Amino acid sequence: MSASGPRRRAIIAALDFFTEHQAAVVEAATARIAPGPRDDPAEAGHPGAREAGVTGYIDTMLGALDDQNIFAGGPVARIAWRKRIIAWQDQYAKGISRLDKLAGGDFTKKPPAQQDKILVDQSVSEFTSLLFEHTIEGLYASPEYGGNRGLAGWKEIGFPGDVQPRGYSAEEVERSDGHDPVGHDNTGIVADVLKLLGAL
Repeated sequence: MSASGPRRRAIIAALDFFTEHQAAVVEAATARIAPGPRDDPAEAGHPGAREAGVTGYIDTMLGALDDQNIFAGGPVARIAWRKRIIAWQDQYAKGISRLDKLAGGDFTKKPPAQQDKILVDQSVSEFTSLLFEHTIEGLYASPEYGGNRGLAGWKEIGFPGDVQPRGYSAEEVERSDGHDPVGHDNTGIVADVLKLLGAL
């Protein structure tokens, strides 16, 4: 079952990477991996991928090629994340296409039992593994990353959420803990690492 009407348009309006159809396929597939009450009556009262906004989490992650959206320390980490995201974008495009092909046209049009069979097909096992990993991340990651909508995942497992380290004041948390080893006086090291990564 896929989103429809105004709710679907609201999801689609905020897409960073997926097309409308790709988002619908990912939403249907993640709902089979982590079903909620709309996907399985046995899950009544337990949020799943739909309720936690997992598709939005994955879409935001895949659309985060702009350095401003990659929350990683330093240029080396940003380069590594860009390469990882580009590889994931390719895996998602091919994986979604393969799910549709196995469904005979449109994965979202198949009933849940057939979607389950498609998701365990050997030809999509690598994609399904990636999708499983990202589904779990989207359920339980910090909501700032686009998933865990309404803290659905955290509430389900009784996690109180991110809290400031106990015993430290806000001022102590903000204060520097010393010299940054990759500061302005070490730009040669950074340049060498960037050169090495660019050659990979």
